[in-house]
Amino acid sequence: MAEVSAFSDAVAWAEACADRLAGALAGAVSTDGAAFFAGAGGSTPEPIYRRLAAAPLDWSRVTATLVDERYVPESSDKSNARLLKQSLLTGPAASARFVPLYSEQITVDRAGLLAAHALRAVGRPLDAVLLGMGEDGHICSMFPDNPALKQLLAPNNPPLVLAVHKSRSTSAPQEDRLSMNLPWLAQARRVILALSGAKKREVFEREVGGDPSVSPIAALVAARAGDIEVLWTEAAR
Repeated sequence: MAEVSAFSDAVAWAEACADRLAGALAGAVSTDGAAFFAGAGGSTPEPIYRRLAAAPLDWSRVTATLVDERYVPESSDKSNARLLKQSLLTGPAASARFVPLYSEQITVDRAGLLAAHALRAVGRPLDAVLLGMGEDGHICSMFPDNPALKQLLAPNNPPLVLAVHKSRSTSAPQEDRLSMNLPWLAQARRVILALSGAKKREVFEREVGGDPSVSPIAALVAARAGDIEVLWTEAAR
């Protein structure tokens, strides 16, 4: 069971998340001369990114990417890449290298293969990961009941970026997506799960004890032997 660090103040929560991520990236740069970061989309991480962008890192040695992405170009207001560039990759942090998951291809499956190749070419595991969680318990684009979930959670696969097709039988996702699979997160050196609001804490506490073959949260905790850092604020975003 992963412990939950609680913050009543949303500002302190965002600062704590950013400080932990910056520490992991700084340690990697100091030790290896390079660092690899993957972040979530959505509204929850934006204040964290703005604080992380101010961290005194050698950003030119950092590679940044996303844990998942909607299959839309960066010009779309639904693009996670757009969010990351507007909130994190600004000022000194703009010198970081960005590896997108999206590329315009004949199929979203082909785009996933190309994204996986680009991420593996970075040549190192992820040093720091920021995850969010939906109120349905999804992380990345690992949606409960989506046909792609079984492959995304398969622990014996190599790190992959997989297509998550919009679902006709469930409510999510509403558009095609690309998602890192569980082995990417299992190999990461530090994983921060940032949660906000009472509902999400309730969902987390329910899902963490679930079946790892169908619950993304339970699968993540099992794959990392509980080694994730859960930071929660009661202030909903």
